[in-house]
Amino acid sequence: MADLLGGGAIGVAFDLLMQAILDVTIEVATFNSELEHLKLTLILIKPFVEDIEKLNKVLNFRQQGAEELANRFRKGENLVRKCMEIKWWNAIKKYSYAKKLEKYEASLLWFFQINVQAELSRDGKIVAVGVKVLEEKMDKIISIQDNGRSVNSNGFSGWCGVPGVPDFVVGLDAQLQELKGMLLKDGVPIVVLSAPGGCGKTTLAKLLCNDDEIKGIYGNNIFFQTVSRAPNLQLMVQKVFQSNKNQQVPIFQSDEDAMYQLEQFFLRQVGLAPILLVLDDMWSGSESLIDQFLLPKRGYKILVTSRFVFPQFEWTCKLNMLNHQDAMTLFHHYAFKDGICTVQKHLVEKVVRGCSGSPLALTVVGRSLYRQPEVKWISTVQNWSQGQSIYDTNMVLLSRLKTSLDALDGMAVLKNCFLDLGLFPEDQRIPAAALTDMWVELYNLDECGMYTLIYLLELSNRNLVNLTLVRKDDQDAIDYCKDHFVMQHDLLRELAIHQSRQGSIEGRERLIVEINRNAFPEWLTDQKQQPINARILSITTDNAFCSNWSNVQIPDVKVLILNFQIKFYTLPEFMERMSRLTVLLVTNYGFTRAYLENFPLPSQLNNLKRLRLENISIPSIATSILQLKNLQKISMIMCEIGKAFEECTISISNTWPNLNEINIEYCDNLVEIPAWVCGLIHLKKINLRYCQELVTLPPELGNLTNLEVLRLQSCTQLLELPESISGLRELKFLDISDCVEMDHLPEQLGDLCGLRTIHMMGCTALSELPPSVMDLVQLERVICDDEIACLWQFYRDNLDKLEIVVVKEDVNLNWLHKRPA
Repeated sequence: MADLLGGGAIGVAFDLLMQAILDVTIEVATFNSELEHLKLTLILIKPFVEDIEKLNKVLNFRQQGAEELANRFRKGENLVRKCMEIKWWNAIKKYSYAKKLEKYEASLLWFFQINVQAELSRDGKIVAVGVKVLEEKMDKIISIQDNGRSVNSNGFSGWCGVPGVPDFVVGLDAQLQELKGMLLKDGVPIVVLSAPGGCGKTTLAKLLCNDDEIKGIYGNNIFFQTVSRAPNLQLMVQKVFQSNKNQQVPIFQSDEDAMYQLEQFFLRQVGLAPILLVLDDMWSGSESLIDQFLLPKRGYKILVTSRFVFPQFEWTCKLNMLNHQDAMTLFHHYAFKDGICTVQKHLVEKVVRGCSGSPLALTVVGRSLYRQPEVKWISTVQNWSQGQSIYDTNMVLLSRLKTSLDALDGMAVLKNCFLDLGLFPEDQRIPAAALTDMWVELYNLDECGMYTLIYLLELSNRNLVNLTLVRKDDQDAIDYCKDHFVMQHDLLRELAIHQSRQGSIEGRERLIVEINRNAFPEWLTDQKQQPINARILSITTDNAFCSNWSNVQIPDVKVLILNFQIKFYTLPEFMERMSRLTVLLVTNYGFTRAYLENFPLPSQLNNLKRLRLENISIPSIATSILQLKNLQKISMIMCEIGKAFEECTISISNTWPNLNEINIEYCDNLVEIPAWVCGLIHLKKINLRYCQELVTLPPELGNLTNLEVLRLQSCTQLLELPESISGLRELKFLDISDCVEMDHLPEQLGDLCGLRTIHMMGCTALSELPPSVMDLVQLERVICDDEIACLWQFYRDNLDKLEIVVVKEDVNLNWLHKRPA
């Protein structure tokens, strides 16, 4: 295993202990619980071990204490490896060693909490007298080690000096030019370089500071500071003063005093020359420091690197993952001597693709496989293909990327929202509307999706998701999420899955099942399986799926997600026992619509409230599904439903008594809406979007007296609205955007006394409005293009509340499905 902690005795012993845990966990299942606890403890204490190693290297401190700690790790390694020798039938010995592992973990924690803390405190006082916070003292020491104290021609030493460039860098040339161009723009005082952890932000910042053009502009006036998780502004300013060996470091009375003296320092030492300040690794919650450091000086610029996005700063450069060619080059550098491949090329390809373009993953995994026999490569590839996480055998990668997730501690709902994204397939877009369906029931979020969008924006600002908006010209407060989609980088999705799989199968909050080629997890077909307590179940299957798993006992599931990509799919039999199921999301990611062979749903799903079907062919709407008494919302996206609607003849009295929302989108064989839908008198929302074969609406539409929202966006063949629409007195929102064949509106449109908003972009056939629109006294907004705006201007004097919003169409096609090859 690669030396994670720099080659010292403590680091080597630590690494060997961690490797032993990984080896035993893979070979022996008996001690998994105890070893998992011990592994998490080691992850917690790893930063302390790193700090001790660094202090010992810099100051040549007491080796006796270091050897004592190394011996503790060696004893732990011996204990862990002895667990592998215990026979499966020896229950007494297994119990004894389980207790020994627990005792060892407790002693290790005690040692770090008492001895190590005292040792670090004592050493810290020797190193930096006068600085009270131990973490800040260690930060200075490590800065000396990393940056050196080379004095430049102007007398500046290395407290804020520019770090050197790594020996090997690949794939950053284009990004360097983009970042440099942004930084050198006139009128751009602050640039944020943002990307998830491990993408190379600091490396790119170092490249920028060492670039000839940048050095030609800023000379020696480049100050590089690494920002701690809990930054101290006065200490940061003191470091700038320490850059001049002849400058006495002042004691500041306040942050304001520190910034005033910093400004005066720049005027004395630098004068009118340009200055570049780099604030590396800024964390969310500390961004106010950026504004504080922005001094009123011409030519003064700040570059911030962060794994977060700070929307208040206009200029943000997003760092991309490496493309495959650059990823291969970087991986070869770390995995092979002189970069020359010594194993089968297809193994290298699979490992590199598993790293998903992350420089950190490529570096860590490459180092771990350096000089390893080919069988180790084969084992790695097989483990990954069988569902083992890349994080299971790469603790450095886990600890580095997990810090972004740890930053969500104390924000339980936000953290759960991130973990829920692992429920969806790799490389597929996730509709924000589907997340709303889940989170309304799981976390009591609002129906209109406002808080769903807020949480997604927060995750996006933390670079944990990519949030895409399809139509920027068409947003409203009725449904905040209707045109938003989410995608997640593979390593972040893998992190969400890895964290969700901690603990025993029976005790997990969310259960994520990925099945390929009928290779079922053992627990799934175990005849002696205990009931599983998960509230969320996701099943993702390939085109060889078999649904014969009737023994599964998961009675408490509230949300069930079925993901697949085959033409014929059978709903799992165990659904009949899910009496608490409230949300069902069924999505076919294949190229053609799938047939659900045992659809409709089991009648036992009495508590089902939200049903979403995507890319499904629905042959019929049978009595069992219509009698789901608690169903509140049904969504059919890209479904084939026209025939099912036509052939459905029902008595409306017992049909969906609590249904208040129907969403039908991208259903290209829907020609008309049957009259029976207008008997669903509790309906509040009907969304018929992008149903481009829809020609007519039923004359009975006016019977829906509780309807508040009617969307008909991009129903390009729809000829007219029925005259009965005037009976919809509760209607607040009407969308007829891109209904290009609609050449007139109902004469009595003015009877819609509750109407607040109308969307009318792209209604190219309309040449006039009915005079009754002057009676729409509650109308507040008309969102339209220039041509329709002219029609409304004629009535504007009669409508005191009216605001005419003219927008330009702005459609983003990046949300479209990524279909399997």
